[in-house]
Amino acid sequence: MTNRAITEQFHVEDVLALGGIDRVSRVTAAVLQSYGVTRPLFTEAEVEQMRWEEQVRINGMVFHFDTGKSVAANLADIFAQSAEIQKNSGGANFVGAMLQHLVGAKLDIVLGPGVAAHHGFSVADHSTERQGDFEVNGVTIHVTTHPTEALIRKAAKNLQGGLKPVIITLADGVEGAAYLLKNTEWKDRIDVIDATQFLTANVYERSLFKAGDCKATLISILTRYNEIVAECETDPVLQIRL
Repeated sequence: MTNRAITEQFHVEDVLALGGIDRVSRVTAAVLQSYGVTRPLFTEAEVEQMRWEEQVRINGMVFHFDTGKSVAANLADIFAQSAEIQKNSGGANFVGAMLQHLVGAKLDIVLGPGVAAHHGFSVADHSTERQGDFEVNGVTIHVTTHPTEALIRKAAKNLQGGLKPVIITLADGVEGAAYLLKNTEWKDRIDVIDATQFLTANVYERSLFKAGDCKATLISILTRYNEIVAECETDPVLQIRL
């Protein structure tokens, strides 16, 4: 088995249980050397990656606004951190939960708290008689990382009930939704929006397109996001440290 194949079997939770990547790296190096093998089990790049993953899992997501990057790129960094946590979470959908609550935070910033109702990510729509993740003034908002045929049918049901459905998803999800809507009677009646663009546009609008104000505006959204997570979720890893 190659080094790469071996390291792919390791998950952050396993490494942490063994004392962290630095300890695991030292112990495995000593064992290999005792058998005359001087090549380490992990490359430096792999050790650095695992260190980063450990810190994300231990401390949660951390937001650092990089003025040299676009607003979208700064948001992408947060999504990347949540994806890394999700990869080692045993099936929990951290990306989906974060996406839902970021959209909810933006709605609160735009409309004011209390207009959009917030729910835990695991709370199913049918159990609360909701038409979607958010309902605002005749608009039903569905937030998802992966649009499905079931979601399209649900959005079609919104239309039948006199509601305007909007699907907010990640870039790959936009393509997926477009494929599912293709050749259907609903393709021109359901809006599909890229979540990063949805949030980025709001940052610029609320900052009055003043580049220097974008950081403060984005932080205000993330601050509200943390408040919603504290109210609706039990896993503190979803919190974003500012």
